[in-house]
Amino acid sequence: MNDAAPSPDRLTLTATPGRLDAVVSALSGASRSQVSAWIEAGHVQVGGVVAGKASLKLRGGEVLTVQVPPPADATVAPEQVPLDVIFEDEHLIAVNKPAGMVTHPAPGVTTGTLVNALLGRMTLPEQSGFDGPDGYRPGIVHRLDKDTSGVIVVAKTVAAHARLAAAFKDRATRKTYLAIAAGAWAAQAPVNVDVPIGRHPVQRQRMTVGGAQPREAQTLFTPLDARPDGHGRILTLVRAQPRTGRTHQLRVHLAHLGSPILGDTVYGRPSELIARQALHAQFLTIPHPVTGEALHLHAPIPDDILQAWVALGGVLPAGLEQAP
Repeated sequence: MNDAAPSPDRLTLTATPGRLDAVVSALSGASRSQVSAWIEAGHVQVGGVVAGKASLKLRGGEVLTVQVPPPADATVAPEQVPLDVIFEDEHLIAVNKPAGMVTHPAPGVTTGTLVNALLGRMTLPEQSGFDGPDGYRPGIVHRLDKDTSGVIVVAKTVAAHARLAAAFKDRATRKTYLAIAAGAWAAQAPVNVDVPIGRHPVQRQRMTVGGAQPREAQTLFTPLDARPDGHGRILTLVRAQPRTGRTHQLRVHLAHLGSPILGDTVYGRPSELIARQALHAQFLTIPHPVTGEALHLHAPIPDDILQAWVALGGVLPAGLEQAP
C-alpha cells in the first residue's frame, strides 16, 4: 500500500515485510541504490524514527516516511584534471585511467569522473543530461570499474561513438588484462572459462555465476607465474582475455575458479600488498572508427601491481609489456 502524502517530495508508505531499502524501492519506484543513499542521508524514517541502516528488517505494517531530496543537477561540470593520454585524434581519445577514478557520472556521483576530466579539455557527443539509470555517458563505449586501471577509449563524435559501440558489441575488439589472483587455482596452462553471469539475487551491487537474467560470459586466462604465499594460497600472475564484456566479468570468473583477484574486497578480501583490486587493462585493439585500421593501445603496468608482485617474491616474465 502506498499512501500519497500531501507534499510531492514527502512520501508516506506502509511497509511490507523485508529489508528497508528493498521495501522502499519497491513501494516508491526508486532504485535500490538511490534509496540506500536516502537512508544514509537520514531521509527515511520508520515509525517517526530516522532509519540507521538500509538492511533494517521490517515486519510489515510499519509507517515509513521518505523525504525525497530534489533531483541532482544533470549538468556535469568540466574539471581540470591531468590525464595520461595514450592516443588522440579528432574522432576518439584513449586514456590510461588511474585506479580510483569512476568512468562516468551517475546519480550520486557527479564529480571526479573520467567524463568530468574529458569535458575539461573537449566537447563530447550526446551531452543531454543523465541518460537513464546508468548515468551520464557522453562518448562512453565501454567501462572500467572504479578500482581497475588501464586503457579506456572514448568517442569524440556521434559517428565515432556509433562505430566504436558496434565494434565492441560485435566483438571486433581485443582486450587483454593483467591480474594477480589469490586462492586455490594453480593452473599450469591457459584455461577458458565459459559460464554465464547475472546480477546477484540479494546483493544487487554484485554479479555472480548464474544469477538473475544471466548472460553468456567467456574469458581466457593464461597463467604467467605462480608462487605460494605461505598461508595456503597460490598467488598467480595471470593474463586475462575476455571475449565478452559483462559487468565484473574477470573478477567473477576468477572468484569462480577459487582465486579472486588480490585486494578485491567484493569478491575476495582486502590485501596488505595493494589498496585496490590488482587488475589492469593493459592492451586494447580496436578498429579505428573512420579508417577501419587496427589501433593498438597499451597502458604500462602500474607501480602498485608491480610492487605487489615483487613483494610476493614474484618474478616478472620477459616481454610482459609486449602484446600477446
